[in-house]
Order: sequence, then C-alpha cells, then structure tokens
Amino acid sequence: MVELPVFHPTYFPTIYQYAKMLQSRKVVFEVEDNYQKQTYRNRCFIYGANGKQLLNVPVTKVSGKQKTKDILINYSANWQKEHVKSLISAYKSSPFFEFYIDELMPVFMEQKKYLLDLNISIFSIINEVLQIDIPFQLTSEYHKEIDNDFRYLVNAKKEISLNLPKYTQVFHEKHGFIPNLSILDLLFNEGPNTEMYLLNL
Repeated sequence: MVELPVFHPTYFPTIYQYAKMLQSRKVVFEVEDNYQKQTYRNRCFIYGANGKQLLNVPVTKVSGKQKTKDILINYSANWQKEHVKSLISAYKSSPFFEFYIDELMPVFMEQKKYLLDLNISIFSIINEVLQIDIPFQLTSEYHKEIDNDFRYLVNAKKEISLNLPKYTQVFHEKHGFIPNLSILDLLFNEGPNTEMYLLNL
C-alpha cells in the first residue's frame, strides 16, 4: 500500500504546494510535529506594489517545544484587518479579485483559536472557491522519515528551484514574474484557469 503524501497545513499555501496536493487527490496533514518559527505554517507571500510582500499571522509564544496543533493565534494586533488591506492594495486591479474576495472574507472575520484550525479552514475555503475536492486526514503520531514526504515545502527560508510557467501578475511590468507565491496570487490573476495551471505543474 502506497502511503498518502504528507504536507504541513499552511497559511494560504504556496502555488507549488497546492499543485502537489491537488495532483495527489488525497492528502495527510502533519499535526504532531514540533512548531518551528518562520515557516509557511503562519505566513505567506503575495505580490505587492513593491514586489514580494510577507503576510504573517502572529502566534502566542511559549518557552520550550510545542506541537503545531497546540499553537495559539495572537489577536492583540488586528492582523486580519492589515492582511485584507494588503490584499486589496495588491490585487484590487487583478481580473478576479472582486469575483473571489467575498468568499475568502470568513478567514479575516472569524477568530480561530488555533493556527491549525485557521489553516485547515483556509484549505477548505480555497477548495470550495476552486470547486475541487481534496479529501484529507490528520496524522496521529509523528514519524521523522516517511515515504511521500512533502513536509519540506513548509520551509519559507529555503527556496526550492522551480521553473514555474509564467502568468500575468498585476505588477509584472515593475518587478517581473515572481514564482511560487501564495495560491491567492494565482487565484486572483488566473481565476477559473487556476486548477488547470496547478494540474500541469
């Protein structure tokens, strides 16, 4: 029996990660690992007027190790409002922003307690927007070495070498094509073509 591919649930996943999840048709989300800072677990990159722009979800810091599934979101600052403002600034002139933004707004209006719940909710909402179905399950224990391991894609600092097909981005004339941003960049710019783009990677 072939093991299902394992991914980390991330905040508005990268295009490449979403492509691999879609192509897998069924995935397992790692939830039993120890949380690590500065990864896609709580951040994503969009294409703003000044180029690559970070959106970060603040989390409550604790001393010592803590499992990813136990990480609490910090709402002391209104990061949800800031993320919406950033998305509007970056994508208001994109072809499909007005078409999808309302469906994404629950992410920025509900206050999920745990980061894991936020990321799973985002995964479900994006699937609904794309009208696709990717069944998932959660890990029940941590294994350092597994087959079909895509957990490395959570590393935001380690850029993987990808020659992704170009598509038109809002600020491409200023900064050129920026590959493998958040799935939001592809969605707002390509709309219904998003699924085909992902399947062809």
